[in-house]
Amino acid sequence: MFLDTADLRDSEIYLHLERTADEDKKKGYVPAYYFKIRRREDDAVVGQCDLRIGHNHNTKYGGNIGYEIYEPFRGNHYAAKACKLLFELARKHGMKEVVITCSPDNIASRKTCEYAGAEFEGIVDLPEWHELYKEGKRKTCRYIKRL
Repeated sequence: MFLDTADLRDSEIYLHLERTADEDKKKGYVPAYYFKIRRREDDAVVGQCDLRIGHNHNTKYGGNIGYEIYEPFRGNHYAAKACKLLFELARKHGMKEVVITCSPDNIASRKTCEYAGAEFEGIVDLPEWHELYKEGKRKTCRYIKRL
């Protein structure tokens, strides 16, 4: 199920696989890869990201990609560059599109989605059963990247 990820690199960063997670049908989780985002010039860990393979009711609201760039490294488009690398891995899994979601008030994350080439689909209400709703969030921005 899980593929080799050694080629997930560009001229600035690479994705270092930390772990994978199998599907958990009880929780509604699809299989996932978890990476550290590392800067090539000095091997510094600048953030982390993950790719969730496939689509279901959870990914409709939580997305296929998650990312975080650590504060000292923000402003370098590392998250968008990591997303572009994750798009390649999603293609290898036969995915035709990737969903990325973020909080409507997270302007940096919204710009990341746009910089990565995802199209804004809209702001959607979170259903009460979703984990994000249980964390207190009520809406999410939904972006789609067609592969």
